[in-house]
Amino acid sequence: MADPDADQKRDPLTESDGLDLVGILSSIEETAYDWDLVSGRLEWESNAAAILGVADLTKISTGAAYHALIAPEHLKDRLEVFSRGVATDRIRGVPYRVQYRISPGGPRSWKTIRVEDHGRWWPGPDGHPMHARGVIRIVHDQYLEQQRLLVRNDFDELTGQLNRIRLTEALSAVLARIEREPQSCGFLMVSVNNLAVINDTFGISIGDETIAEVARRIRAKLRGGDIIGRYSSNKFGIIMMKCGPRALRVAAERFLKAVRDSTIKTSAGQLSATISIGAVVIPDQANAVQDAVNFALRALDAARSQRIDCFVLYEPVPGGETVRVRNRTIANNVISALDDNRMRLVLQPMVSAKTGKAEIYECLLRMERPDGQLVSAGEFVPVAEQLGLSRLIDRRTLELTIALLKKHPDLVLSLNVSGLTCSDKEWIAALWRLTDGRKDILSRLIVEITETVAIEDLDQTINFVDTLKEFGCRVAIDDFGAGYTSFKNLKLLNVDIVKIDGVFVKNLANDTSDRIFIKTMIDLARMFGMATVAEWVGDEQSVKHLTEAGIDFMQGFYYGMPIAAAEYVSKA
Repeated sequence: MADPDADQKRDPLTESDGLDLVGILSSIEETAYDWDLVSGRLEWESNAAAILGVADLTKISTGAAYHALIAPEHLKDRLEVFSRGVATDRIRGVPYRVQYRISPGGPRSWKTIRVEDHGRWWPGPDGHPMHARGVIRIVHDQYLEQQRLLVRNDFDELTGQLNRIRLTEALSAVLARIEREPQSCGFLMVSVNNLAVINDTFGISIGDETIAEVARRIRAKLRGGDIIGRYSSNKFGIIMMKCGPRALRVAAERFLKAVRDSTIKTSAGQLSATISIGAVVIPDQANAVQDAVNFALRALDAARSQRIDCFVLYEPVPGGETVRVRNRTIANNVISALDDNRMRLVLQPMVSAKTGKAEIYECLLRMERPDGQLVSAGEFVPVAEQLGLSRLIDRRTLELTIALLKKHPDLVLSLNVSGLTCSDKEWIAALWRLTDGRKDILSRLIVEITETVAIEDLDQTINFVDTLKEFGCRVAIDDFGAGYTSFKNLKLLNVDIVKIDGVFVKNLANDTSDRIFIKTMIDLARMFGMATVAEWVGDEQSVKHLTEAGIDFMQGFYYGMPIAAAEYVSKA
């Protein structure tokens, strides 16, 4: 070892004749040791006394003397590093890492410090440790917190595998590497098939034990360089390096067998689990992270639909890529239009059958392209709803509608909301905030809910309707007759207006059964105290039949095309 005073004589910042290893160790609060386990002799680096706070290094010149400084509750951890293993590799040795507390001033001292001890030991002829070399560093609370954060940020707490964020980052890095060094790889999505049954029967904690064991078994069957991470509650993603379609099938069978062939020991007893696997070849079938994930999930869905445990390799659907590109373009356009305030309203009148005048206007949404062209809602709203953008659209529509109501005190407006908005408390809060709770505005607003949305979760819809009516708004059921809502449900919903689906109106002049159906609906609605609106009114003869049947309002191109909200002129 070096001169005990060398670390005080040298300045690592001005050293010019090579690296000052002692100085470097001191600067990061580390020291090193060399331990002969046969003789017990323990030799320390020259800075050990200063780093550990030990007055005299001769007091810890043997393994037994150093162990006397280790906290009793931690001593077993350190001893087990050198006693629990037998090795034959006398070249590389066996790595170890352990943390514990020591009392530099001796066993009776109150002062303790936490250290991390890591290194390698080498075996003797009998395979047991004979010689060890290691590094000890001081571990502060800040360091421990940083380590906890690193683990939390990188790994899933339950399974110890990469979390979803790090898994997708790893997949992105692999795709980037493939661009530089072309090779075939695979991305697998694995799900535990019977997890829901296990959770329901034995509880979530037993389900967690099952997930952790499945992850361990799959991990044990991976090759060096392959990557596994937890994608969601019961799904794992696996990146298989240098792996073509045939090798993917072989690997998948290996994983299926590892989980299927033996029971899983849990706190509730021995349980059985199976998995299904979907895979995609990259970059042949996917050259972007989102595509790789989506295609693997589709293949997984196909696997789960076939039998109890199965592997399916993704197969592109003819024309599927075109649809995906179109949907992605629509989503990007919608988000851009929302960000740039390019959503517009047009107003379609609902004409009173008694007065022949427009008394209500329905707000229809249009998306303005950067070139000024307007796109109807039918071209983007269905895709937006599938991609979860409908809440953002509904929020913007609400803002535009309330602005119009404030600008024109004589205007009565109706607007449609999606199914997601019926459970969106923030939309309700936004309605109250935008109107300042003013009854003169809220009373001129009609909220339309489609019939199919209303019956998906009747209790939720009832709560939504009741809240709106407490505010002073009216509520309409849109497209009535297209679904299966009974008038009993309409009564439970306590709506104010029934809008009859246009499919029953467009052939009214020539279809006697449609006339009977509409007459029946109008009479029933009147019995429940509800106003009626006929949609898709397109000719004078239909107007005549509807008026004779007792309709309250009519809406359709017979009364003209929708007008831009900016063109509305107040009658006041």
